[in-house]
Parts: sequence; structure tokens; C-alpha cells
Amino acid sequence: MNDFRDFREEARNRWESRKERQGHGHVWTGLFLLVIGGIALVKSFGIPVPVWLFSWQMLLIAIGLFIGFRKGFRDGGWFVPILVGGIFLVNEYVMHGNLQRHMWPLILIILGIVFILRPKKGSWQKSCEKKSPYMNADTIPISDAVHSQDDVIDSTCIFSGSKKVILSKNFKGGDIVNVFGGSEIDLMQADINGTAILEVTAIFGGATLIVPSNWAIKSEAVTIFGGISDKRKFAALAEPSTKTLVLKGTLIFGGMEIKSY
Repeated sequence: MNDFRDFREEARNRWESRKERQGHGHVWTGLFLLVIGGIALVKSFGIPVPVWLFSWQMLLIAIGLFIGFRKGFRDGGWFVPILVGGIFLVNEYVMHGNLQRHMWPLILIILGIVFILRPKKGSWQKSCEKKSPYMNADTIPISDAVHSQDDVIDSTCIFSGSKKVILSKNFKGGDIVNVFGGSEIDLMQADINGTAILEVTAIFGGATLIVPSNWAIKSEAVTIFGGISDKRKFAALAEPSTKTLVLKGTLIFGGMEIKSY
């Protein structure tokens, strides 16, 4: 029991420190767009720009770097799009399609890098697996729902999906990252005391939040070619809601749907 309390206290402390770091989230988004816009502007003036800068491979690498900066390069979710984009970029523009014969050595090298960069058993992700009786939602198909009593959620879906049911009665918020993937977070059985902050990053992906109709939703997220839609059915309340879920983050070619049942 003491170990579980220590685990939840550690989760809260990490989330509080993370909120302080993520206060600059809009800055990273702005810089990301400034760099892309600047390169496009240079090209529009007829100045020679390498073709690979505007390739889909470079887009994946840029997305990986963006996620890495936003999350302080924690975990390994940011590394996946960089790795995929880097391999195909080298294959097309350096090896000219001849990368196949070098594939096995590259796979061994990549596996070596993964083992070196893999978090230790004492890290945040591993401690969740060790101390919490609930599975990590990022490791299962979206058809399976994971029930969690954690006060803070941390979900990263890249080319995948997840579904999670939150049971915490002191929900603080968390971090959701979806890149070419999606997640569903069910908060119908959860409760918050005052305000909870949920940081959402969706790039060519989406998220669904199932939230009680008596919760107030405050959106502070930046949406670019995307949007947030609240489709809940509201009942008449005698007093204003004392429970507020604040949505922060960035949605680029992605969206979020909020509903209840």
C-alpha cells in the first residue's frame, strides 16, 4: 500500500514539474511553423533549396523533433518517426534505392541503438509497469480498453491507437501525443477537484475524450487545419460547474472530439 501511495505521489510531482516545462509549448509550435514557413519563403523567391527538405521523409523527421522538444526527449516516441523518416530519406536521396542490400546490418545497428537508449528499469515508464497493476495503454490495440486509477495519464500513439478508462477520483490531467494515430480517453468514471490540465499534441491524428456533461471544458489549444468539437448533451445546472478540464497543446491536421453518454 505504501509503495502504491509513493507511486501516485511521484506521478503527481512529475506532472507538476512537467506543466512548468510545457508552459513554452506554444513557443515550440511557433518555432516549428516559422522554420517551415521560412524555408518555403526562400524557395518561393527562386533560391535553390534541396529537394529532400520538402519530402515526406523530412516531414516525419520534423514531426519527431517537434514531439521530442515538446516532451523534453523523454521516452522513445519521438525517435520512431525520426528513424522511419531517416531510413527512407537515406534510401531515396543517398543510396538511390539501393538500401535493401544493407538492410540487415542496418537492422542490427538500429536494434543496438534501441537497447542503448532504452529507459532503465527505474525510469518513469518502467516504474508504471512495475508498481501499477494496470497495463500501459500504448502497448495494446485500440479495441482493448485499459482501466487505470492513475491521477496522471501519459499516452503516446505513433502509427497506432489506444483506449483507456480512467478511474481516478483525483484526476490531474496528463499528456496525450497522437501522430498518424488515435486515442480514446474515457473519463466518465473519473473525478477532478477543481481544475485538471490535459496537454494534447495531435499531428495527422486525433483523440476522443468521453467526459461527464457537468464538467466545464476550457480550450487553450492551438489548432491548425484541425479543430476541437464538443458534442456532449448538456443538462440544465442550478450552479456553474466547479470541475474544469483545460485543454492545451497543438493540433495540426488533427482533431479532438469530446462526448459523453
